Order: sequence, then structure tokens, then C-alpha cells
Amino acid sequence: MTPSDSLRGTVEAALALEDGSVFVGEAFGADADVAAEVVFKTGITGYQEVVTDPSYRGQIVVMTHPQIGNYGVADSADESVRPWVSALIVRELAEEPHHWESRSRLEDFLKSWDVPGLQGIDTRALVRRLRESGTLRGVLQHSTVGGFSAADLDQLRRDAKAAPSVSQLDLVTGVSAVLPKTTSEDEIALLDCGAKWNIIRSLERRGVRPRIYPWKASAAEILETHPKGILLSNGPGDPAQLPTVVHELQRLVASSTPVMGICLGHQLLGLAAGGTTSRLPYGHHGGNHPVRELASGRVTITTQNHEFQVVAETLPASSGFEVSRINLNDGSVEGLRHRELPVFSVQYHPEGCPGPQDSQSLFDEFLELAGITP
Repeated sequence: MTPSDSLRGTVEAALALEDGSVFVGEAFGADADVAAEVVFKTGITGYQEVVTDPSYRGQIVVMTHPQIGNYGVADSADESVRPWVSALIVRELAEEPHHWESRSRLEDFLKSWDVPGLQGIDTRALVRRLRESGTLRGVLQHSTVGGFSAADLDQLRRDAKAAPSVSQLDLVTGVSAVLPKTTSEDEIALLDCGAKWNIIRSLERRGVRPRIYPWKASAAEILETHPKGILLSNGPGDPAQLPTVVHELQRLVASSTPVMGICLGHQLLGLAAGGTTSRLPYGHHGGNHPVRELASGRVTITTQNHEFQVVAETLPASSGFEVSRINLNDGSVEGLRHRELPVFSVQYHPEGCPGPQDSQSLFDEFLELAGITP
């Protein structure tokens, strides 16, 4: 694709995908080049929560809503200490935010953390390609003086084919333990694999301040404080890359301490149960995924952000775990529950930030299992 006339005189940037397609537009944010997987996120609002969600580390994110940045960046919307996306791609970036709570422009926020962006491309065509082909690796690069030549674009295509997948990267190490360490009278332990701040807020609104442990904490280290419950957080990357965590999690489950897993925590629990995980074609990234609870038949609308799934057929019957929830769009596993122990998990985000709050009651259920009255 060639740049439109409206982009003349601006700094050009190009996104090349491993399938050979190229999208040329206008650069914004940091003057940096990146290579990563490209995923898309549906939703009208919530761009700040998306870019600061640790689960997006190592990925270039395409927003499907046509205009992004129109309410700026606010203190209340951060989900971590910094943005974690590799790059952000939008159809149109709002020039000036219009919101009383805004502290800065989205572009300035990304630039301050060395995160590049691309606007002015046909994001509908890009998302359609990702839906048809599945998640693709890509390269985002700024142009030199004079724009991109045909040879430049050919090189970008070759670079895209060499870009890393999330399964090749150590992503959890960088996002874990960025939360301040805390102690708690209630002794809820949070194993932080890249926890979103709204998980912490959801607990604190219920009068619980969790004790936070880094992802590599041992089961012995956690259990020696006699926690009343253990929460396994969300996080980025491929759960199969964390065998040490899976091993320690098996010991935590065996302790009969109440356990709740969220997103990556759910996948790790599936592996600890003896199951396997696999990649979804293009992941689940949005705030409108319908999930059915099998026991009650109740359907909730959920927020999701993940590339991997627990494969239901691989869960050993002897593990005691069963599928408790399924995705109504594709039938994938959305929840696990142990038949005897106080252990359960969900693939989606009950803290829903951004997104619906339909599943906030899961935190109440977890605290009740832990013997804590919210």
C-alpha cells in the first residue's frame, strides 16, 4: 500500500507482516523500530488500560475503533507502572484530548516510554487479514529521508518473517514484581506474573490488601506465611514457557489452600492439572466475549486478552479438575474447577478493565472460600 496524500510532509512508518503485506502510514509516539506479533483489540474505549496491561508485552496492538486518544491519559486508568505494548496502531489519533481527568496526550505518554505508533492506515483491512490468517509476526519501522523505496519494503517483509513469536520470549520476568511489596493481615497471597492493578483494586475495595510475590516465588515461600487464599494473576506470553511455576503451583494446589487463577493463572492451573495448552488462531482480545457457566447455564459478557487456551480433552480425569465455563463464540475453555478442593480459575478478566463488571462476584466467591467476609 502507498501512503495517502494526507500523509505528505509527515514522518512515515510502515508495518510489514510475515505474509508479505505492508501498510504505510504516519508515525507517532517514539522514534523506534520494533519486531513483534501483531494482534487486534476490539472496543470503543479503554486504550490506556490496553497499552498498560502487562499481558500485552511483546505484542503490537491494533485498535479496531477508528479514533483513539480522544480522552487522553488519566491517572485512574493505568493498569501498571508503564505501557507494555511493543507498538500501537490506530486509524486516527486524536490530536488533543477532551476530558477533565486527562494528564497528557496518548502520543506523549507513549513517547515518554519509547513506544512507537502508526496511524493513517486501513485498520479494517489489517484486522480482516489477521482474522483470516491468524496472528502474524510483523515489523514496524520509521522511514529515512525520502520515504520507503521498493527495496526498503522488500527488506521489511524479510524482517517480518524473522520476527519473534511470544513463545520465543521471556516476557513474565520483566512485568512481575513491578508492584510494591505489601503485607496483609488477611494473608491473601498474589502470585504476580504481570498483575493488572484493577485486580488489586478489586481486592482492596473488599477490604483485602494482598501480599504480593514475584512469579518465581516457591510454594514453600508462599505457604510458610499460611495464606488464607492464593490468587494467580494474569500475565504475558506462552504458559508452556513457565514449567517452574507449574511445578510450584502443583504444590500449592496440593496444600488445600483456596486458589483462584485469572487468565495466564488459569492456563498455568490447567498445566498443573496435567493438561496442555495450545494457541488460538488470533486470540481473544475484547470486552464482549460471551461465556456460559456450565453448572447454572448463566451467560456473562467478559473482557479477554490472551493468545492461548487450555485444551479440555487433555485434562486427566484423575486430576480432579473439570471444565466449568466455555466460550460461546468458539467453545474454548473459559473456566476450570476442582471437584473436591477449593480451587477454580477463569480465562477472562473478572476485574474487567476495560470492560464489563459482570464477573466481579468471582472475587467474593474466592474470598468466601478463603474464609474472609468481603
